[in-house]
Amino acid sequence: MNLLDNLSMAIASLRSAKMRSFLTMLGIIIGIASVIAIMTIGNSLNTSVSDAMASFGATNITLSVTQKSDSSSSTSAAGGFDNGARMFMREEMKESDLITDEMIAAYREAYADEIEAIELSESVGTSTVSDSGNEVTVSIIGVNPDYLSANEVTMITGRYISDADLENKRSVCLVSDVFAENLFGTDEDLIGKTIRLSINGYTRELYIVGEYQYENATTSEDTSDVTTTLYMPISTAKKDMSASKGYSSLTIVASADVDTTSFMEETQTFFASYYTTNDTYTVEASSLESMIETMNEVTSNVTLAIAAIAAISLIVGGVGVMNIMLVSITERTREIGTRKALGATSGDIRLQFITEAVIICLIGGIIGIILGTILGTLGASMLGITASPSLSAILFSTLFSISIGIFFGYYPANKAAKLNPIDALRYE
Repeated sequence: MNLLDNLSMAIASLRSAKMRSFLTMLGIIIGIASVIAIMTIGNSLNTSVSDAMASFGATNITLSVTQKSDSSSSTSAAGGFDNGARMFMREEMKESDLITDEMIAAYREAYADEIEAIELSESVGTSTVSDSGNEVTVSIIGVNPDYLSANEVTMITGRYISDADLENKRSVCLVSDVFAENLFGTDEDLIGKTIRLSINGYTRELYIVGEYQYENATTSEDTSDVTTTLYMPISTAKKDMSASKGYSSLTIVASADVDTTSFMEETQTFFASYYTTNDTYTVEASSLESMIETMNEVTSNVTLAIAAIAAISLIVGGVGVMNIMLVSITERTREIGTRKALGATSGDIRLQFITEAVIICLIGGIIGIILGTILGTLGASMLGITASPSLSAILFSTLFSISIGIFFGYYPANKAAKLNPIDALRYE
């Protein structure tokens, strides 16, 4: 008897007892659907988080000046305190501890091909700008040209802040279209206008050299009370704040074809070389990409653990398959005896019942995959994320369904194959 005959007989056997076959499949359906739904939601969460972080510059490298650990400190604290006590002390950061323009210039030269941009920024605070009875609140940030290009600030008119603005500490700024609408009206030509704002207790005049498009992060269309960002040269901002010339942190945008992990290590090594004689401070590099990888690994492990618990129902379903196959053999003992009397071998009988068990599990698995994908998609939609079905989980579930059919169907099939044809024909 060939495989097609076995399939035909298996399907005919299932159709003759539809309700019993469905109840047998139920454990497989529930187990597969649970695994697929859980894996789909977990995969969707990972994809959603990765995509969201990528929009914030997941491959960007953040370099920060940090205090050295006790083990790396080579000097003892004054007044009798040893290194162990220094963990409770933090010396104030001096200008000599900061990253300098000279360090950045040397870094640019050493890694010119790997660097796309180096973002520098300095938060100044907020201020209110008035004109013709209108008042607008702005958040003031000092930036360099790379900051604006790397963060994709879309210009409407005018220009970016330039290197010349930084070198000469010019009193220029970029404002948003929302700022222009709320303060001047949309018909006004902004470029070259002067605005006055209060910074650290005194008034400064800034010339508008560019207008950028405001990206509304909320669903509200009313922007009359929105606080937008005003960009000015970072050198001017530091001058107004009487801040030091160096930087406690900066962000490096690596080129698209650069391995962020290895480049991050090289970056840290490069800047750390300037701090070998500094007993208190050094630099540390980090990136969102490494954080995302760690978070995705944790989420995946949790998802797999929950899926494994849900998969226990597959074992229960397999036991149900074995049970129903044993009942089926008992009911069809005379049929088995007749087939053996007509020349069917033990291998033919064994294959017939294994095929039936595999068909039951495979159909249950397909129904479970469809149901699990639907439930997973609905779950992802309820969480407000895009559904991303796990293809690996679907493939695994399909193969697992077949394996369950073979594993739990073999014992009943082998029992049927060993029946003595004479005893089987006498069975009532």
